[in-house]
Amino acid sequence: MLPSRIHVTVVTLYTCILLCNLSSAAQEHLRLYVGSSRGDDASIVDMNSFKVVGDIKAGERVHGVCADASGLRLFLTVESDHTLRIVDTATQATVGEVKLGGRPNQCAVTPNGKLVVVPIRDGDSVEIVDVAQQKILRSLPIKEPHNALNTGSNRYVYVSSMGSNEVDLIDLEKLEFAAHIPVGGRPRPYVISPDGKTMYVALANLHGFTIVDIPSQKVLDRVVMPSEHPNLRPLKFETQDTYTHGLALTPDGRELWVSSLLDDCVYIYDASSKKITGRVATGEGPNWIVITPDGKFVCVSNSDTDDVSIIDTKSRREVTRVKVGKVPKRLALAVAPASQERLAEH
Repeated sequence: MLPSRIHVTVVTLYTCILLCNLSSAAQEHLRLYVGSSRGDDASIVDMNSFKVVGDIKAGERVHGVCADASGLRLFLTVESDHTLRIVDTATQATVGEVKLGGRPNQCAVTPNGKLVVVPIRDGDSVEIVDVAQQKILRSLPIKEPHNALNTGSNRYVYVSSMGSNEVDLIDLEKLEFAAHIPVGGRPRPYVISPDGKTMYVALANLHGFTIVDIPSQKVLDRVVMPSEHPNLRPLKFETQDTYTHGLALTPDGRELWVSSLLDDCVYIYDASSKKITGRVATGEGPNWIVITPDGKFVCVSNSDTDDVSIIDTKSRREVTRVKVGKVPKRLALAVAPASQERLAEH
């Protein structure tokens, strides 16, 4: 069993941050950052106009994208030179660079912006970076790590281990693992419910996801989504065992939106009825998914068509597709600083 205090801490902080983000000012000036996995930049999309309003240069093959709660710092992991780039979002300039121990994957930052956790895919490790000092505090061993995820806690962060078929919890105060949670297969992206008790995990070779109870560390269910196409076409930018590479929960935790590489769409799962209740077509190669804090829009990166689908959650209709960089994958939402607000107005 996981210590109950872990869930209290995570959920309380998650709720506070969510409420802050739901302010009208935050919604009006929300930005979507889109990493180019085969390019050297991250596009900035204004979520009011749905237009690209900037471009942040980093390095070839941007893999991870995350932002702190203030929106003032963006963090990008770059595969070509094994670095973590620290970006001032007001000026769009790189203000720090940390050399990592290998090929980095999806990063996660604490809300206060003090620590960034970076999985090192080819190093069987996860590195904890002190942002102010721009140095690695500690490297922890983990088999074939992939995605790090922060749910609003300055103390705890999750990281997936594809080699061990589990998602691990890191205690950032002790700089050590607090739990190892089996997920029923080789994990790809995953999300945590707002109450911190349930994890939804996309798995390799599964057109769907598993549902995991975090306190008991047990897989509760394995959900197979319907499909219009029986076979997966040859994928350009994912391994052939990847049927879905993105999922996101609405802020109230009622709906899970899941990408389908079989059908080039997203499926919608109702957490209460435990049923698939809809689908929305996207561009080709739907990948990462994020949902705005007010729950109004779903953003899906389409790796094969170099764009992002913006979907209205209520009408379940694609509002627009926004052209971005080369092979977009990881996405992050954050409130824009003042200079970006002015940029969007001109």
